[in-house]
Amino acid sequence: MRAIWLICGLMCVAFALVGVVLPLLPTVPFLLLAAFCFARSSERLHNWLLSHKLFGPMIDDWHRNGAIRPSAKRAATLSIMLVFAISLALGVKTTVLIIQAVVLSAVLFFLWTRPNA
Repeated sequence: MRAIWLICGLMCVAFALVGVVLPLLPTVPFLLLAAFCFARSSERLHNWLLSHKLFGPMIDDWHRNGAIRPSAKRAATLSIMLVFAISLALGVKTTVLIIQAVVLSAVLFFLWTRPNA
């Protein structure tokens, strides 16, 4: 079972890294899931993740208060705006733009209604 938890944790970290640059793929939930998996598989990786310079504070903020740092909110907002602008510039179909706008707006609403860390 430890091997399965370890593989799941590593996959979650990979998804979190992709989520750093893709606004529709959230970073912190995958990091939280990775911490959960590592707690069951590898004490070394669990400690590494919690003490990581970039990821550790995000996990701690969410774990303690359900909070997101304002700098992370701003970075996500800029990333979302950039992705939507690229879609507009590429001439993506109106239907896709509407779906994208609704989903991205929901992400922004969730993000900005969380307390600040």
